[in-house]
Amino acid sequence: MVQTQDVSFSSGKRQVQGYLARPEGEGPFPGVIVIHEIFGMNENIRDIARRFADVGYAALAVDLFSGRNRTVCMFRFMGQMFLKSLNNESLNDLKGSLTYLTEQPGIDDSRVGAIGFCMGGGFAIAWACTDERLKVVAPFYAANPRPLDAVKRACPVVGSYPEKDFTASQGHKLEQALEQYTIPHDIKIYPEAKHSFFNDQGRMYHAEASEDAWQRVMTFFEAQIGPVSV
Repeated sequence: MVQTQDVSFSSGKRQVQGYLARPEGEGPFPGVIVIHEIFGMNENIRDIARRFADVGYAALAVDLFSGRNRTVCMFRFMGQMFLKSLNNESLNDLKGSLTYLTEQPGIDDSRVGAIGFCMGGGFAIAWACTDERLKVVAPFYAANPRPLDAVKRACPVVGSYPEKDFTASQGHKLEQALEQYTIPHDIKIYPEAKHSFFNDQGRMYHAEASEDAWQRVMTFFEAQIGPVSV
């Protein structure tokens, strides 16, 4: 049985909202931060948190739009995504979210990772270059940080990209950089998929690619922060 609750935590001078899903029991459980795409923390993102909890992770989905004007945020965050900055408010919020998660009872703070989609995937990669607490990240259709050689400081990466999308080239470049710096990785480009293919509530959902990507993430995460038991 998965336990869920709406939560909030401090990030600087403001409160950030989140959605916590965790398995029943005392743990200790590995933890995962779930980072939404530009659509915000919708039911699809909450469902991803629950899917992680179903297999033994404590998952915290973070609402990066918390307390902010959504339209203004969308433009600012898209700018952050394309500038690929390694230092911005969103990364500070994510670092605060990981602190909050690892302070919860039954969470193993030595086994934590993140998954992100589009904008959130770009933040996940950038965050992995600046926070040693992260042990694994899973970007989906994400932009790369700048400079790309920052990934030499990254944790292991399992990335999923659609070929029919501008982010496909980002996936290829990321794979080359990870190979150059001998960072463990699994990068896959899905030939028939389009942007947001993992969102089963969206019009570009691609079931086959989504299912394969989820299994790759599960296998990779278990190798890095598992084994998981429920």
